[in-house]
Amino acid sequence: MVIDAHVHAGFVKKGEISSGELKFRQEVMGLYKTDQIEIGMWRKMMEFGGIDRVFLLPLDVTASRGGCVGTNEEVWELMQDHPDMFIGFASVDPARTDVMDVLEKAFCEQGLYGLYLHPALQNFRPSDEIMESIYMFCEEHNKPVIFHTGVAMEPGTRLSQGHPLEYEETAARHPKLRICLSQFGWPWVREVCTLMLKYRNIYTDTAMLYFDNPKEFYAQALGTDIGPKWIDRSLRHQVMFGSSEPRLEQLRMLRAVREMDMRESTREMILGKNALDFLNGGI
Repeated sequence: MVIDAHVHAGFVKKGEISSGELKFRQEVMGLYKTDQIEIGMWRKMMEFGGIDRVFLLPLDVTASRGGCVGTNEEVWELMQDHPDMFIGFASVDPARTDVMDVLEKAFCEQGLYGLYLHPALQNFRPSDEIMESIYMFCEEHNKPVIFHTGVAMEPGTRLSQGHPLEYEETAARHPKLRICLSQFGWPWVREVCTLMLKYRNIYTDTAMLYFDNPKEFYAQALGTDIGPKWIDRSLRHQVMFGSSEPRLEQLRMLRAVREMDMRESTREMILGKNALDFLNGGI
């Protein structure tokens, strides 16, 4: 089982959207030339790479930017139409006045599997008091949370809001809440390793923005910047494969993970088993 735990829903084609809506999504994400990808193309990409399922992540920036980069409704419909491909997550802008209504619908009616949040785009800090009711609701319904951490390339964002240590208070207050600090928190990969070592409810994914190519970048970030065996020996249960498609290329990222120097059992965990554990058997 191979699962990509980080795919952006706003560029998976579900029916027709207006040119204005597509432009909005491109501008929010800073992906100015990226078009939506047809379902048939997604299926071919996944089959070619041997990928079984993907976490489909929408992004609600209604309060901060005036719209969504993929909606919960779109994700739910894609999941209904293609249950063999998509594991749908929800998103909600914490500054919305109807936050709990959105989550109630997403988890209890639509059956979405978790929550995706982007503090740098949604303009909040994870320890803000406004977040507590969201975290408690996720705990209540046994839903994990994926945070965008590390560098944010979207226009108008600030690096400080993605620093991994911003999430320690949340992990400590909510030990039963499964948290993914996506992108390995790069460039703060050591900090993410330290947090995962201390808090077993913290996970990460491999969707790191790279300078050169995925193989060389993983060698640097995960073999030099941290100890070459840290993942294989101590953190093998908490790292998931993620690509950040379409910002980064899914197949190149997957190939690089498959070529990393680690035990085959660890690679199997990263490529799929840990994602299933993160969902807590939810599929």
